[in-house]
Amino acid sequence: MFKYKTYFRILTYLKPYWFNLFLSIICTILFALFNGLSVYLSIPLLGTLFNETQEAQQSELTTQSDNAFLPDFIDQPLNNITSFFANAILSGSKFDVLSKICVVILIAFLLKNIFGYLQAYFLSFVEQNFVKDFRDDAFSHLHSLPLSYFKNEKTGHLISKITNDAAVVQSISPVFFNLVREPLTIAVFIGIALSISWQLTVFSFLILPFSLLIIGWIGLKIKKQSLNLQEKMAGITSILEETINGVKIIKAFGMENYEINKFKNETTKYSKIILKMVRIKNAASPITEFLSVLIGVIIIFLGGKLVLTTQELKASEFLGLLFAIFQIMPPIKELSNVNNMIQVSSAAAERIFEIVDTTPDIQDAINPSEKETLENSIEFKNVSFIYSDSDDKVLDDVSFKVNKGQIIALVGSSGAGKTTLVDLIPRFYDPSDGAVLIDGTDIRDMKIENLRRLMGIVTQETVLFNESVKNNISYGTGNVSDEDIINAAKAANAHDFIMELPEGYNQIIGERGTKLSGGQRQRLSIARALLKNPPIMIFDEATSALDNESEVLVQQAIERLMKERTTFVIAHRLSTIRNADRILVLDHGKIIQDGSHDELIKNEKGLYKKLYDMQFR
Repeated sequence: MFKYKTYFRILTYLKPYWFNLFLSIICTILFALFNGLSVYLSIPLLGTLFNETQEAQQSELTTQSDNAFLPDFIDQPLNNITSFFANAILSGSKFDVLSKICVVILIAFLLKNIFGYLQAYFLSFVEQNFVKDFRDDAFSHLHSLPLSYFKNEKTGHLISKITNDAAVVQSISPVFFNLVREPLTIAVFIGIALSISWQLTVFSFLILPFSLLIIGWIGLKIKKQSLNLQEKMAGITSILEETINGVKIIKAFGMENYEINKFKNETTKYSKIILKMVRIKNAASPITEFLSVLIGVIIIFLGGKLVLTTQELKASEFLGLLFAIFQIMPPIKELSNVNNMIQVSSAAAERIFEIVDTTPDIQDAINPSEKETLENSIEFKNVSFIYSDSDDKVLDDVSFKVNKGQIIALVGSSGAGKTTLVDLIPRFYDPSDGAVLIDGTDIRDMKIENLRRLMGIVTQETVLFNESVKNNISYGTGNVSDEDIINAAKAANAHDFIMELPEGYNQIIGERGTKLSGGQRQRLSIARALLKNPPIMIFDEATSALDNESEVLVQQAIERLMKERTTFVIAHRLSTIRNADRILVLDHGKIIQDGSHDELIKNEKGLYKKLYDMQFR
């Protein structure tokens, strides 16, 4: 009836912590037993207070333990334990019996609470670690996905899944705990109740199926609303992330009120779903409680009738039966929430599993080549490319060969396919048709890690991290000396401004490097590429967003970086690519011109000449 497949999949994350889970279950069993014992002791206690004889109480306990409905391997040990208890506790004067019962009750409650504490501790250890593993798996798999995945997913939604949804899944451990403890508790008290009067006990549970049907219906409703809730939270996170990143543009265009209202609309929808869930969830407890009270009232009436008229039950037995029955009600009530929690947790987990179950399009071949150097050339052979969400060819039958050490410039209007072309070299995407070859080897047959180790990439949008200058320069290069870092910074024209920072190379540069200017950020990214010292360099409009002074410094650093390397340069500013060995002019995904600057400028009707004249008119 219910979809528990996701729930059982979540439980697989508990495997590494089976020992702590085992200890928690053992403590749970002992908790349930001592909880039952504390109630079971109420019968002789009440019998003593009601002035029943010790012989009668001993006889009753022994009779109660001898149950025909229990198998011999359970009934016999239970009978032995009960007989020992009856002889040890219910002997001596009434005051002695009262004293012994009070001491045993005190010990039973003490042990019950000790085991309850230990159970909670062991379970918390399991809970925190399994949620950590759950988050780690989702985050790790996220890094294996290609750029096309991130192109189609909102950043805020991904953040929400790994943070908010994982926090919701955390409730799965208490659910597991309840699924162990509550049934055990119910079993213990049902055993006590059956030993006193199996007829009344069986009758009291006739109404249970109706309760379960209501609980199941409520659970389905909650799961549906929970999915809506997680989607709305992802929307709120996405708006928040976009607003923080675009705060300058928002203020520049006076759109504060628009963004505030958009955020308020999302939070209002979120609140409405929360209230709807609360209404549904809160209905479960009163319904279950009413059913429990209904059972209790019927039992009180029927049991009281037996005590007052037929004398089939003694007053102490009847009260013990009531205690047992009403001790069953809280676990049943708790189990009514278990289904709700399973539905909520499963709904959140399904959103995270959407990430984990996404198969990366870009993967290593079965037996990838371990090639680690560029020896001769890079070749594009009849390469075409179409994005998965489009029918238009971004690249159309592109073929060219670049020899080692050459500088290749890519020129063309926006949307001509320049960035897509260079993105194929490190396998951010794979060609729809054709192949990219390095020294004659299809890069799809190369190990991705080795392939990307051959390359350094500097883009217009510089990506830096909220760490020190030193850590940003050495990012991805492992353990390097301070001297190497400084030399790379000097070659990138970055050393002087770094030394002017309050903490020099140890200065934290803020999220995305916001404490630095655009030119400074770009020079740090070039220093990072220099330190990596790759044989292939890719520059994607690395100077297009800089002022003239910064452009000169960055261009000098780029020229140093290009020396003795195979380089691909995308540039709108044609002045920066005059010295390229070859210039490829792209238009609508095709190479329409190929040559040096001097050769292309002579073609008065060519696109390159047109772009050049427009820029230097």
